[in-house]
Amino acid sequence: MRKKRVFLLFIVLFLLFPLLCVYARDSQLSLDDAVGIALEYNLSLRKAEIDLEASGYSERNLWSEIFPSINANASAGYRTNLFSDIPLPGNSGVNYSVGLGLNLGLNAGIPYSRRSILLAHQVNILRYEDARNQLSILITKFYYSLVAEKNNLFLLDEVFNLAQRQYTRSETLFRNGLVGELSLTQSRLALENARYNLSAARIAHQNNMAEFLAMLGMPYNENISLSSDYNIIRIEADAETLINDYLPSRPDISRSNQEIERLEMAQMQTIMQTRAPTLNLSVDWSSSAFDPFADSLSATARLSIPIDSWIPGTARHQVITRTLSSIEKARLDLEMTENSARTQIRSLVALLRNSWDSIRIARLSLEAAQRGYQLTEHGFNNGTVEALTLQDARNNMANARQRLLQTELSYFNMILDLSAAINIDWKELIDVYGVPGG
Repeated sequence: MRKKRVFLLFIVLFLLFPLLCVYARDSQLSLDDAVGIALEYNLSLRKAEIDLEASGYSERNLWSEIFPSINANASAGYRTNLFSDIPLPGNSGVNYSVGLGLNLGLNAGIPYSRRSILLAHQVNILRYEDARNQLSILITKFYYSLVAEKNNLFLLDEVFNLAQRQYTRSETLFRNGLVGELSLTQSRLALENARYNLSAARIAHQNNMAEFLAMLGMPYNENISLSSDYNIIRIEADAETLINDYLPSRPDISRSNQEIERLEMAQMQTIMQTRAPTLNLSVDWSSSAFDPFADSLSATARLSIPIDSWIPGTARHQVITRTLSSIEKARLDLEMTENSARTQIRSLVALLRNSWDSIRIARLSLEAAQRGYQLTEHGFNNGTVEALTLQDARNNMANARQRLLQTELSYFNMILDLSAAINIDWKELIDVYGVPGG
């Protein structure tokens, strides 16, 4: 019986092993996985995909611009003579008729209309790609912010352990009569402050993690951990070089250029439709009472030459004038976008250069605070330093580490902003312009 139970337990564990492996794997969430999930399930992106599919459908069916309109009609009626007792052939009774008509209008504006549809689809493609890039940057910032919070938790946990060990040491010294009650109280106060700071940071991290997982459409799971970490590398780049090399490829700049071209195509389409001659071809066939000898077929070719659109102030002339105004405003918008982009790139490059000095200062401050704490702890153990002084040294070391974490995270976020400003991947930016060991 015992062997049978062991065998059944082995079978159960064997069946559950793949599920346990999946659970263990899913508990690790890398940056690439997080970005991939966000790009797949984000609702705003799904809306952009619908717009992209709609414009793509129009772009794939450009032949519809010259496809003739087809109309079918059928009718039934009853006629009778009201004032004559003598029936006349064809003047009374039930009448049926069916008909079919084709109408094709040819205008010089059709080629420009087709080009406008193509450009509209290209604008939607750029808008969709820009939305994906922006979402990727947002997820990356959020991800590494959580990584920094996790590192801060390790720091606060270390501070709490130091305070706990210090309180245990002070309690032992107090029982032996080597320190006073004030020193013990100060050690206990430092321990409670460290406990509170650690608890508050854990709660904030859990809330932020829940918000992050909600953005990804994932259920909150306390076992999920972030498996990636960031390594800060100094970026050394010339702002003017970045502007010359990458500014034209920015999605907003490309969209503005294509929007200007689309408006120009729309203007030419409007001019051709309102000023160029239009050729209209139509064919109509009808049959009355299903009598094959009563069928009729007609064909018409009509050439229309508009005149009012050439007269200033008319409605059609005003439409042409408004298209000119739209193009001029689009060119001004493009100039404003380019100026704003240049300013943004120059500002980010300057901030990166200055912020690296802040990282160096923060690292030196941490080294000094760590050395100061070591010396203060040694003095406290020898009885030459009070507990309050040791507490201040420990707080200074913790503050220096937190300052370094915040400074590095801020620097990394500026790298992400610069990569978005010049429209390249942030890893490529680091590979091309990073200075290892700088």
